Amino acid sequence: MVNAFAETYKGKRILLTGHTGFKGGWMSLWLKSLDAQVTGFSLPPPDGPNFFGTLPLDCFEKSVFGDLRDSAAVDQIVTECRADIVFHLAAQPLVGVSYREPVSTFMTNAIGTLHLLEALRKSSSPAAVVIVTSDKCYRNNDDGRPFRESDPLGGKDVYSMSKAVTELIANSWHTSFFSQAS
Repeated sequence: MVNAFAETYKGKRILLTGHTGFKGGWMSLWLKSLDAQVTGFSLPPPDGPNFFGTLPLDCFEKSVFGDLRDSAAVDQIVTECRADIVFHLAAQPLVGVSYREPVSTFMTNAIGTLHLLEALRKSSSPAAVVIVTSDKCYRNNDDGRPFRESDPLGGKDVYSMSKAVTELIANSWHTSFFSQAS
């Protein structure tokens, strides 16, 4: 499987948001194994044992602790990195936390994505962008059927709603600014 991707990512400048999280840490390690130049942008890892702390020191060209809710910090990392490819994994990922911190969850997941896409729109360095959300972005009718990307967006809780809005933002920026038709 590594060989199938080796030429795609070799030498590419990658901006990876959420690199201190579990999925972001593993993705960083995988991209490094493919000889990509990974710049990570994320909140600092949690105190205590965590996966990020086990990653090799040379896993990143640069590791920056910052907050997606800070548009100036996002603008700066996008400008400095000049990424060929952006993987946006950063999020407030916990439903329970979204009940305790609804505004922060919305600001991180939806507005953080908006800040990233706007920084990329203003950038003079075009990049491919992959935005990771969740199956929770879809309206759940409890019918037991697996979700499809054509299903209606929805969300009964703050986390789900924030991910649905993230999908809408990504689609809007794609259609308005990033597609060939715009």
